[in-house]
Amino acid sequence: MAVHLTPVAFARVQRFVEQSPGALGLRFGVTRTGCSGWGHVTDLAREQKDGDTVFEQEGVRIYVDADSLALVDGTEIDFGKQGLSETFIFRNPNATAECGCGESFTADADKA
Repeated sequence: MAVHLTPVAFARVQRFVEQSPGALGLRFGVTRTGCSGWGHVTDLAREQKDGDTVFEQEGVRIYVDADSLALVDGTEIDFGKQGLSETFIFRNPNATAECGCGESFTADADKA
């Protein structure tokens, strides 16, 4: 599988990387947070770390750490408006439930 950017998200990430000296691509993963357990996190990747899986889409690289991979593999990342802000939107096939506010999710991997 892979992590995939929609055309709108691709353009946004590509612009972020081009405007950020030293950026290699997008770092994408999860962190423990919220009422459901996991939250998606994004940042600019400035180095490739041991254990990273790197997905490439038309020259844009997405770096995912080994601990996050099982929880985000297959995710489609979009970009759009939610309320008054613009943000990344995650369509994660591994999410089995989300909290009411949409900030965090649970996955079957939590049961392992």
